[in-house]
Amino acid sequence: MEFLVSYDINTETPEGERRLRQVAKICEGFGQRVLKSVFECVLDRAGFEELVATLTDVIVPSEDSVRIYRLREPRDRYLWRLGRDLDFDIHSPLIV
Repeated sequence: MEFLVSYDINTETPEGERRLRQVAKICEGFGQRVLKSVFECVLDRAGFEELVATLTDVIVPSEDSVRIYRLREPRDRYLWRLGRDLDFDIHSPLIV
């Protein structure tokens, strides 16, 4: 399944800045950054549940906002790109 994760973390305090870095690092572990605070993730059910649980442990619900959208598939049919493209396609094989 494909998901779009976006977040807005309150960074008015040092603790908020720390949470912002934590949320970004968590999202980097699950997907690819496509904008500053937006990630595309390809996850199975267990990966999705792990992502949600991990983010829930970090954010402060009264100050922060995380939104997760399930994307319609096939993605190429429902996605229009304007401007710079991604460094790599998350569906292509990755050779290390």
